[in-house]
Amino acid sequence: MDDSLVKSPTIKRVVLDVLKPHQPTIPELASRIVSCNGANRVKISLAEIDQNTESIKVQVEGSNINLETIKTCIEEMGATIHSVDEVEVARKV
Repeated sequence: MDDSLVKSPTIKRVVLDVLKPHQPTIPELASRIVSCNGANRVKISLAEIDQNTESIKVQVEGSNINLETIKTCIEEMGATIHSVDEVEVARKV
């Protein structure tokens, strides 16, 4: 196969462990993330809640996710990524 036909791998799905304040709400955060370049679908699950914060799992799916862009979107909403728990990468031939 001609190497010029093989495209670079891209991130298709990522699962993040995120700590956020109670505001913005989970739907508001999900709407902001899905508006980021490369994100087509966002799923957020509440893992734990305490007096001031919520621990959430954020699953982002897309055709070419830019992790730095997603990180910026999350941080602009006052949340912090604790860890990247899963990554799915694929390349087109």
